[in-house]
Amino acid sequence: MTEDAGGKAPDGRGPSRRQLGRRALALGGALAIAPFPAGPAPAATRSARPTLRRGSPERAGLLPAHLRQLVTDAEAFLAPSPRRPWYAGAVLLAGRGGTVALHQPIGMAVRYQAYDEKTDTGVEFPADRQIPMAEDTVFDLASVSKLFTSILAVQQIERGALELEGKVAGYLPDFGAAGKQDITIRQLLTHTSGFRAWIPLYSAPTYEEKLRLVWNEAPLNAPGSTYLYSDLNLISLQLVLERITGRRLDTLLHDEVTGPLGLRHTRYNPPASWKPRIAATEDARKPWSGLDRGLVWGEVHDENAFSLGGVAGHAGVFSDAWDLAVLARTLLNGGVHGRARVLRPESVELMFTDFNTAFPGDEHGLGFELHQHWYMGAMATPRTAGHTGFTGTSLVLDPTTDSFLVVLGNSVHPVRTWRSGSAPRVAAGNALARAVAVRPAHGRAAWFSGMASATSATLTLPALDTSAGGARLRCAVWWDIEQADVLVLEATTDGGESWQPVPFTTKRPGEPARPHPAGTATGWSGRVWHRLTAALPAASRVSVRWRYATDRLYVGRGAYVDGLRVEAADGVLFDEARPADSARIETAGWTASAD
Repeated sequence: MTEDAGGKAPDGRGPSRRQLGRRALALGGALAIAPFPAGPAPAATRSARPTLRRGSPERAGLLPAHLRQLVTDAEAFLAPSPRRPWYAGAVLLAGRGGTVALHQPIGMAVRYQAYDEKTDTGVEFPADRQIPMAEDTVFDLASVSKLFTSILAVQQIERGALELEGKVAGYLPDFGAAGKQDITIRQLLTHTSGFRAWIPLYSAPTYEEKLRLVWNEAPLNAPGSTYLYSDLNLISLQLVLERITGRRLDTLLHDEVTGPLGLRHTRYNPPASWKPRIAATEDARKPWSGLDRGLVWGEVHDENAFSLGGVAGHAGVFSDAWDLAVLARTLLNGGVHGRARVLRPESVELMFTDFNTAFPGDEHGLGFELHQHWYMGAMATPRTAGHTGFTGTSLVLDPTTDSFLVVLGNSVHPVRTWRSGSAPRVAAGNALARAVAVRPAHGRAAWFSGMASATSATLTLPALDTSAGGARLRCAVWWDIEQADVLVLEATTDGGESWQPVPFTTKRPGEPARPHPAGTATGWSGRVWHRLTAALPAASRVSVRWRYATDRLYVGRGAYVDGLRVEAADGVLFDEARPADSARIETAGWTASAD
């Protein structure tokens, strides 16, 4: 079942390696790409490839107050949001480096025995039969399952059994019918095959008839011409993997991923003995469900996966938060955890490489979505990878800060229509992003814009006499701003009646200076400090301000300004390091932050 997606097109800045990836991975040639620089404070870790352990926020290099806020925000969605709870319960896990600093269950894993469509209410189990969430509650991952299928495919690419640019029909001749002969493995992994979102395979009574539906399905769009998220891509990839390996997908998953990594709570078709530890999903009945099944609990929720015997490339994997954290740590380590290696580092790099540069806003690696503010929140960068699941699940990995976030909720319990959007995921992503401190460029504190949506925050210097000419503003600036939002440098010479943008130049270490002729900055700047220089207008009274403006939807990590100084030919007009000058700065929404 396809997860709901939406929101503003994220910032597309950042190097594209689509063509490099096409040439590099058959996988005879290794793709070596330099990592992005990390600006925030590092996690306390003794190993470049740490194994997962529990620890304090401080050990993880995270700010405790913001992790507490993450839980508080998540608990708010147990209440009507806006009319019904977004989920009956959830398990939250956040970490950085090798440390899990937060692992918190909230709400109920099993609360409702049915849904009453006449009153739009849930029929609760008696109190003694309801089951609270626990740290090890197991969830139906829904489309997060696609990541496991993608990892299995990349393993086969490593081994030479599968080619990234190989035609699917070369492995499955029947697949080439109905205009699908040119669809490639890469197009399946990046949802550019041309398939429509899904088809009701469950309507076909036998497995062979389900396959015929796939073989006879014609692309909605020409392969490679359009991004359209489709379950059929990963179902097709499952069929390829099973054909080239001679093993069922569930066997492959155990042999190649969950077994080596010790993921004891991750599998298809959990046994009946697991049921008390599994979060219930939906009272599945027509018309909102494709099948009449009643309360789905312990079996896969997705109708197509259910009809395929619970084992499918697009859905069907069950797991818990800790196992997903181990998977996250494995990928952030470059494919290894402890003594177990499941992927080469260059393969992980490709999974996190944007192959969809032709489709801005739909950035996608091999299996992983990239840079999606609509559920990653402020964790989103061009390198941030993740996926969501229709049942209320999500996994987000940020290589830039070496952090990871698992949000597992039962948001279709008791019915799928009770929730929409991804507000709890966004709130959790914002909180974890804020928990990664940004060190001031100078001294103990820097000016911080905050991360509020639908706001205009200003940081204003006192009026200065620049009439002698040649006045220049110098400071350090750091920004990570959602593309629809903006940081503006502007000045007034009429006491604030009107403000005009001030062009400026920024420079980060090791790179050429970058002009900002419109006086604005937005998008992702690498999460490092930049040196800024701006020529100020000549006037007897000039006030300069930073304005951070956001819309009502998503936000980035925000903006920081530090070391403000205005110089002219006849001397220093303003220096934030001087207490008397610093005291004259006016703020609205900005705060002095030591992080």
